Amino acid sequence: MEFVHVPVLLNETIENLKIDPNGIYVDGTLGGAGHSLEIAKRLTGSGRLIGIDQDEDAINEATKKLMSYNEHVTIIRDNYENMVKRVSELGIEKVNGILLDIGVSSYQLDNPDRGFSYMAEDAVLDMRMDNRNPLTAEIVVNEYSENELFRIIKDYGEDRFAKNIAKHICIEREKGRIKTCGELKEIISHAIPMKVQVTSGNPAMRTFQALRIEVNRELEVLEKSLDEMIGFLKPGGRLLVITFHSLEDRIVKDIFKRNESPCTCPKDFPVCVCGKVSRGRVINRKPITASEAELANNKRSHSAKLRIFERA
Repeated sequence: MEFVHVPVLLNETIENLKIDPNGIYVDGTLGGAGHSLEIAKRLTGSGRLIGIDQDEDAINEATKKLMSYNEHVTIIRDNYENMVKRVSELGIEKVNGILLDIGVSSYQLDNPDRGFSYMAEDAVLDMRMDNRNPLTAEIVVNEYSENELFRIIKDYGEDRFAKNIAKHICIEREKGRIKTCGELKEIISHAIPMKVQVTSGNPAMRTFQALRIEVNRELEVLEKSLDEMIGFLKPGGRLLVITFHSLEDRIVKDIFKRNESPCTCPKDFPVCVCGKVSRGRVINRKPITASEAELANNKRSHSAKLRIFERA
């Protein structure tokens, strides 16, 4: 299957990275190199781009797409949670900019072999962004306890029918292992009232999102990585994060705010005594969203939100 992925908020991202042609930039979610290609085009002299992705297919596609810029580009297969360690191993102490485009790519969703989508009914439940990951969605669905399933569907899928969905999954797997996206989709449909399904879109959407987040530790990785990335920026360097659902956006918003205003002193204290110093500033209080033109041309952009932090 051809790797097709249209980068969201491309113009807004490039504009807000404020690219120095001789600067060092890291794309922690390289994907098909949509954003990275535009960064690489702007680099000259000592300019450098390090692209990181855990998906083997993405690495192969990006390598081809960025071939003309080899002198400025280094590609690493890894999870972005290891970004600072891996980039430091290249002898780089600080960078001018970091980009994260969080979530699943169009290619991953549309490729039935990857088992991400409830639309691919015959696909085996997989959902791994990295095929070296031992945990699959099939394992989660068949081996997690009912309480564990309830927790991830409720917390990661934000589904008000999480308890009933978890119950139905556990009942059905007693009859035989649940192996395909279609089987799981059918089970979920029986756990949600029909009148809700008519008005709220596909009933499997939230559960599939929850399983994907669990398999790939998406929220955990995001939450543990941002502070370290901010510390890896040069003064004036920027961290840009594009998210696609409220859970991710809330994490980014809160961590950016904490890094801007870290003081933990009681509000009635006349002066700060905790000693915590601001690491920079939040550039945009409200997230940047897609233009009308982009919304018309790329349906994936509808939920995209871009937040920016600048290092002091």
